[in-house]
Amino acid sequence: MDMHVLLIPRILDCLPQRIDHKSLLLAIQMASEAANPYFRLGYNSLGAFATINHLHFQAYYLAMPFPIEKGSSSKITSANNGVKISKLLNYPVRGLLFEGGNSMKDLSDTVSTASVCLQENNVPFNILISDSGKQIYLLPQCYAEKQALGEVSSKLLETQVNPAVWEMSGHMVLKRKEDYEGASEEKAWSLLAQVSLSEERFKEVNSMIFEAISLSGQEEVPEEQSLMEGGFIRVHCCPSVQTKLSS
Repeated sequence: MDMHVLLIPRILDCLPQRIDHKSLLLAIQMASEAANPYFRLGYNSLGAFATINHLHFQAYYLAMPFPIEKGSSSKITSANNGVKISKLLNYPVRGLLFEGGNSMKDLSDTVSTASVCLQENNVPFNILISDSGKQIYLLPQCYAEKQALGEVSSKLLETQVNPAVWEMSGHMVLKRKEDYEGASEEKAWSLLAQVSLSEERFKEVNSMIFEAISLSGQEEVPEEQSLMEGGFIRVHCCPSVQTKLSS
């Protein structure tokens, strides 16, 4: 059974969709209290397909691992509070994985500082809170910017897929019957590759993040592996298409 709910911090204050230290800590605490690795929370910033400019997190239960959670990573560095920061490998979206730390608050504060840095520099991003709050994925993206510049192919635009946190994590919701029937790992990879920052831009963004959290150090160069290694795509068909397919 799937479950999708919203977490709205200080709902009556009508806060804008801008993450802060207290709100992220609340979301991580919710994931921890749920004590179920299949219960995840996600965040979409403005420019990264947040549906409304009112501070909120999405909470989603799905009893299977997301592709991003099955992927590998390479450690870049550790913060003074013990939080390990790694970059994702063999995944179409370039991103960072935060885990560990001396406490839940240490982990939350490190990710919050990185996220606020992205906000202040107008870099759209998505956050996935995974493994009962023990792992947090920070995924900067540029799909909306490419759309505005006319750099996204009409073929991708026709799918009407808005790559927010669940799509970025590999859980695709397809709106058209033809996209569902023709779904493949290669097509999902093609979409998410358009979402990802370039290698050069990703390094620039990382430098901003590391400066914000007072880090220094160089990335290790990981051994190259096949980009298509391992299963990636997971497709969820919307109810209207399911009805057509079952009829």
